[in-house]
Amino acid sequence: MALHDYGSRIVWTGNTGEGTRSYRGYARTWDIAVPGKPVVHCSNDPLLGGDPGKMNPEDLLLAALSACHMLWYLHYASEAGIVVTGYEDAPVGQGEIGPGGAGRFVAAELRPQIVVLPGTDLAAAEAIHHRIHKVCFIARSVAFPVTCAATFRVDG
Repeated sequence: MALHDYGSRIVWTGNTGEGTRSYRGYARTWDIAVPGKPVVHCSNDPLLGGDPGKMNPEDLLLAALSACHMLWYLHYASEAGIVVTGYEDAPVGQGEIGPGGAGRFVAAELRPQIVVLPGTDLAAAEAIHHRIHKVCFIARSVAFPVTCAATFRVDG
């Protein structure tokens, strides 16, 4: 097996002047600031007092699951001769908060809406989804089940 590294840069932006002197005295905001890439402004989950207008770790994890699945889907569709002209997903993750306040995802469902050309074998197009979790880097890395409920639209 070949190992390779992935890097990121997280910069806390929530120091309001007193650092972490008091629990309510600092903001739960940060930037993902990877050199050469656009900055992503983030905050804590709104359920925990975060800014609902900014990405939070839970948003980012769901987006990573969805994007990884999409990229593999497009790859396998191309190999199979299935022409995809549109792909949009609205994944939903289910979380739980334990008695001590610690949370975790317990499941996620991807809900891609896929547009294909007339004449597409929809059964073959659907079957591709069942192969992806064997190869998707993100889905293989999480400790909760990820399901897929795809819908197809023929457009041409």
